[in-house]
Amino acid sequence: MAARPLVSVFSLTGDKSGETTLPAVMTAPMRPDIVQFVHTNMAKNNRQAYSVSPWAGKQVSASSWGTGRAVARIPRVGGGGTSRSGQGAFGNMCRGGRMFAPTKTWRKWHRKINSTQKRYAVASSLAASAVPALVMARGHKIDEVPEIPLVMDTSIESAKKTSAAKDILASVGALADVEKAADSKKIRAGKGKARNRRYVLRRGPLIVYKSNDGVEQAFRNLPGVELCCVDRLNLLQLAPGGHMGRFCIWSQSALDSLNEIYGSEGKSIPEDLMANADLARIINSDEVQSVLNPAKRANKKYLRKKNPIKSLKALAKLDPYAAAARESEQRAEAARKGNKAATLAKKRAAAKSKKQFKAAGRAYYEQVSKQGEVCEDGFNIGA
Repeated sequence: MAARPLVSVFSLTGDKSGETTLPAVMTAPMRPDIVQFVHTNMAKNNRQAYSVSPWAGKQVSASSWGTGRAVARIPRVGGGGTSRSGQGAFGNMCRGGRMFAPTKTWRKWHRKINSTQKRYAVASSLAASAVPALVMARGHKIDEVPEIPLVMDTSIESAKKTSAAKDILASVGALADVEKAADSKKIRAGKGKARNRRYVLRRGPLIVYKSNDGVEQAFRNLPGVELCCVDRLNLLQLAPGGHMGRFCIWSQSALDSLNEIYGSEGKSIPEDLMANADLARIINSDEVQSVLNPAKRANKKYLRKKNPIKSLKALAKLDPYAAAARESEQRAEAARKGNKAATLAKKRAAAKSKKQFKAAGRAYYEQVSKQGEVCEDGFNIGA
């Protein structure tokens, strides 16, 4: 926020010619939320009413055929001898029908805005125009500008030629912003190019004057440059698009008159809700901490409920006998797991000892299965 007591005044040749006090309104709090809200509603107040024709889609004789003919009950064009007869009409779902909810000219086009909000928004925009960082953030080319806010001698209001206006802007390094706006000129995207608003371009500097002694005629033809009387400050010019930080070039008389427009004799200047917005510093300061109550103990922590099916301790509280039985079962299971290796080894040794007699048993079986000499020739004994 600008808080300097003095600002420099530059002559038409770019030399410093004096100083003047910074108006108090330049130190007003900057509220982008209020500026955005007021700008959005103000921009709606220059709209023209529009609507579709009241008779569009209704200029045909049609009536429903009713029920019982296996067709929809939409109104249908009467007559015959043409493909149009029998077609649906009037409805928004019909070819050639009216639109849904036809627009009317008596829509609520304009918006009322609280006067205090409008004044707050203008004051915030004026304060933001005195902050170089916000002016550069809007996209203005002010690298060669010696000081923000830029105040020119009152004789700038007597300039009458555009060539003289260009020389004045060049002397204070503001011509780069005008050239930026001129280079940005392009054909509008959309249907507006056929509706007498064919070109669009960026905003340049805003010339604020006290009395028009020819300054309007001198600066009005420069691309992107706008002019405004200090008695009729417009938020749509101070914060285009609802974005604070317009590059303003003031005449000295215009800047000095802000002290008459805003202040004890004029409109009230908004004040900050907090002189110091560092809440952590305020809360931790000795002044605040000395009068606070001591810190309270934390609330008693309750243990989470245990499931007795899974927790042995919780089961012991409910049924000690069941807990003892489960504990002994767990011990037996652990013992079985510990003896498992020995049991397996014993079984495997027994199986291995049996395998060593398999070959002998197989040989014995083959031996006893052979036919003896008695039956060598079969059962023909008498032969």
